Amino acid sequence: MPNVTRADVKAALRNPLAFIAERWTPDPRTVRRAALTALLMSVIIVVTGGAVRLTGSGLGCPTWPKCTDDSLTATSEMGFHGAIEFGNRMLTYVLCAAVGWAIIAARSQKPYRSGLVRLGWAQFWIVMSNAILGGIVVLVGLNPYTVAAHFVATSALIAVATVMWQRTREGDGAPRPLVGKAVQQLVWFLVAAAVLLILVGTVVTGAGPHAGDSSEVERMPVDWETVSKLHAVLAWIVVTLTFALWFVLKAVDAPGNPLNRTRELFLILLAQGVIGYVQYFTDLPEVLVGLHMLGSAVMWIWVLRVVLSLRERPEAAVDLPGPPAEATLTKA
Repeated sequence: MPNVTRADVKAALRNPLAFIAERWTPDPRTVRRAALTALLMSVIIVVTGGAVRLTGSGLGCPTWPKCTDDSLTATSEMGFHGAIEFGNRMLTYVLCAAVGWAIIAARSQKPYRSGLVRLGWAQFWIVMSNAILGGIVVLVGLNPYTVAAHFVATSALIAVATVMWQRTREGDGAPRPLVGKAVQQLVWFLVAAAVLLILVGTVVTGAGPHAGDSSEVERMPVDWETVSKLHAVLAWIVVTLTFALWFVLKAVDAPGNPLNRTRELFLILLAQGVIGYVQYFTDLPEVLVGLHMLGSAVMWIWVLRVVLSLRERPEAAVDLPGPPAEATLTKA
């Protein structure tokens, strides 16, 4: 066991991340795994949040930050709904641990990569702010606008986690585009359409029958079926843009990475569309709605992967010192 001095303890308390970084250097694979774990947990929290809504457990813990006025945790009297809601709250701590591991791994990597560390801390602050927003959701009785904002914030978390995961597999050199400007513009149209698709999806949820609790819960004052049809139109626009992108990439003989990511996105969208239509025509069974929420998160990840595949970032060039002047003169 290494000897731990009082100075070491003081250093660890003063700056624990720097203390760890001085004594541990993770290999690149460990950093990639840490970033991937944070991304997977951000998707899992979407699924468990959907389970809270679809089981009518949104107010299983009727207050926040405690579960009840008298108890920090769910009690046996609160039954199934209390266990589901409190379990989802506890998963937030698991998410925090995953993000914390990603931050520590990125901070300890050698050489130091400030961009990775900033992406890790961005996830941390999104998680913290979204946890507070989740508490507000409970305190205002599942107001649909706060629920929608809660989901949008989680989508932002997924976006940052996806970028960090990608950056762990790249260098810090200047990005080099792999496609032309016209293709890049087409992809940004695709991103805009995907964002609209997600936003309208939150309206479908806010106006639809799954209010999140068995009690009387406020709904968005719009026609649910009309918004659902708009959501379907936007989905077809995203599918069309994806197919057009794949066709253009094939036509210009683009590198394999953008082509592969676009093809994968197209298949994900088709699967998501099938689930969406089946759930619509079968009166929104909870299992299919949950799968559709999972598909939404996966779709968003792959849209971002398509964007990130359009460029490559090599390792940053390192300026190596040249030979001493005396040695050069001697050789001459």
